[in-house]
Amino acid sequence: MIFKAIRSTLALTVLALASHGAAAEAVDKAVEEQLRKALTNPAMGLKVESVEATEMPDMYGVKFSNGPMVYATGKGDFFVVGDLHQVTPTGFVNLTERKRDKARSDLLAAVDTGDMIVFPAKGETRGHISVFTDVTCFYCQKLHLEVPELNKRGIEVRYLAYPRAGLASDGYRKLATAWCADNPQDTLTRLKAKEAVAERVCDDNPIASQFQLGQTVGVRGTPAIVSAEGRLIPGYQPADELITNLGL
Repeated sequence: MIFKAIRSTLALTVLALASHGAAAEAVDKAVEEQLRKALTNPAMGLKVESVEATEMPDMYGVKFSNGPMVYATGKGDFFVVGDLHQVTPTGFVNLTERKRDKARSDLLAAVDTGDMIVFPAKGETRGHISVFTDVTCFYCQKLHLEVPELNKRGIEVRYLAYPRAGLASDGYRKLATAWCADNPQDTLTRLKAKEAVAERVCDDNPIASQFQLGQTVGVRGTPAIVSAEGRLIPGYQPADELITNLGL
């Protein structure tokens, strides 16, 4: 039970720290062995996969195989589940969320923009956002009305599909129709305007893989906006607010 609770609250932390591990500071072998010995618990299905140093003295990130990242003392006599924050002169910094952002950014960078429906910036490109969308979602439709203003102000909008009701839903078929269309931009716009569009579901559409990607990076509803830096911004925001939120 404890393992299931930890896993459900920190699924994305697992992803973030796994991707971060290659760049993590080396841990003393004796400390690593002590942590592996203390925290491996076969009866609970807990096996230590990796150990890495953190910015906090005598606090280590311990990644369990197919499980969460926890933070443990060097002896392994205490551990905590949750985000690690650093106190700085300018405020609190969520170090765990920063790693999640990096993981999201890396995963989205690996997606071919040719598999997205992209609305490019007008003139100089100042930045981009990736948006997990569902055409049946009211706030996705509302956000789409902001796209011309975002484009005008130098923001490229990259859409990925996220059928909220799953892959056997009407939303899936509508999204596939947009992605399979000869003119995906126009078709997506028409569908979000609730216009009737003939259904067209091609075999090689990327809807299922993008839906899985959304779940992996922490999408729980639509629209879900991800900044170029990997910051997840859930829900609708008008263009002015979103541009301010992006620091642009």
